Amino acid sequence: MSLSRRSTHLGIAAGAAVLTLTLAACSGGDTTDDPTTSDTGSSDEPVTLTLATFNQFGYSGESEGGDYMYDLIAEYEEAHPNVDIVYNVADTSNTARENFFTKLGPGGLADIEAIEVDWLAEALQYSDLLADLSNPELDGRWLDWKTAAATDADGRLIGYGTDIGPEAICYNVDAIEAAGMDASREAMTAAIDGDWDNFFALGQQYTDATGKGFYEENAAVLQAMIGQVAVPYEDQSTGEIIALDNPEVKAIYDQLTAASAAGLSAGLSQWGDDWAAGMANGDFAVMPCPSWMLGVINGNAPDGNWDIANAFPGGGGNWGGSYLTVPASGANVEAATELAAWLTAPEQQAKAFANVGAFPSQIDAAASTEVQEATNAFFNDAPIGEIFAERAAAVEVAPYKGALYFQVNDAMVNALRRVDEGVMSADESWAQFEADVQAIS
Repeated sequence: MSLSRRSTHLGIAAGAAVLTLTLAACSGGDTTDDPTTSDTGSSDEPVTLTLATFNQFGYSGESEGGDYMYDLIAEYEEAHPNVDIVYNVADTSNTARENFFTKLGPGGLADIEAIEVDWLAEALQYSDLLADLSNPELDGRWLDWKTAAATDADGRLIGYGTDIGPEAICYNVDAIEAAGMDASREAMTAAIDGDWDNFFALGQQYTDATGKGFYEENAAVLQAMIGQVAVPYEDQSTGEIIALDNPEVKAIYDQLTAASAAGLSAGLSQWGDDWAAGMANGDFAVMPCPSWMLGVINGNAPDGNWDIANAFPGGGGNWGGSYLTVPASGANVEAATELAAWLTAPEQQAKAFANVGAFPSQIDAAASTEVQEATNAFFNDAPIGEIFAERAAAVEVAPYKGALYFQVNDAMVNALRRVDEGVMSADESWAQFEADVQAIS
């Protein structure tokens, strides 16, 4: 199965790429043995459902060559002719988080709200404001840890798992070759396989040869490195912030700021216009690459020559992974729950992987032929199903992420960006990070 998708640029305005689909077709979708097809969506009573996600979930979208391979929003509306879906896509997880916590109490959220794993624990503090999505018919659908993470102390399931983010390293073939390095997939896999010291040494070789940054920015590499620390920012027992006293956190900061001083970081902030342009122009050579990043690269560098190394510094890593929640105050809780369950069913997770590389958290989907045998034409026909299945198996650590994880990590991202941008020295920015963390309550 060859996946040759063309996804859109992500630099859309915060709060909105709005797709309102009002299809009147009455033909049913594939709902065989699917417990999520209740009578709610197939009744004659008209209902408008709002769905809010961020970045790219692979559900629906315009692309260079037309629509995604699968338009899941249209599929659902065809099977449920009384349902109209208004789909809102925020530009970043940060934007979605701010909207979620601003409106969760007062109301005004979408019928279905996507939340990201880095702020899942924060959302669990308000689990009483979210519908309980527990359904015995869906038991065993997801990886156990995926479901457990979204289950509150009372046993209520507040979110249906979408994807996980096993990481490889994506690289610009032309940029690597310009440095006089072997850019074959096999050679790059061998070169990257090792620890982080090896990764930075490879980067130094590249930067010395080209005068360019090896990777896009330190904050991106932080996500990869901190994801391999079992307890990075908060004490698991007390919930107290330990980031300032954790030697692993400081060692990562020191290694990244030293790499920045050596020119390895291109200093292009993720999700910005310069970052997107740099991806297309070869302003950096490699990216920590969770499976969902494939659609981002494809969308921003449509004419680029990219490939994927089946290796990751330090062994394995997982970046990201989201959930669909249903606010309990919504006007269409039952219909929204049905749609959320359908979007996270194995057939749809396999299709989202085909659209944007969102690796399934659903067991049957991950094991399906459609996923396991998938290749990607944009990445030189890389066997993405095989690569990311192996990368998922290589993950050994799931870092503890408490209710303050997102805020502390955001402060660390800002600290690294200040150094990348030359606004502060490494020591000055660490001092500011200390002040920012101490202000978090």
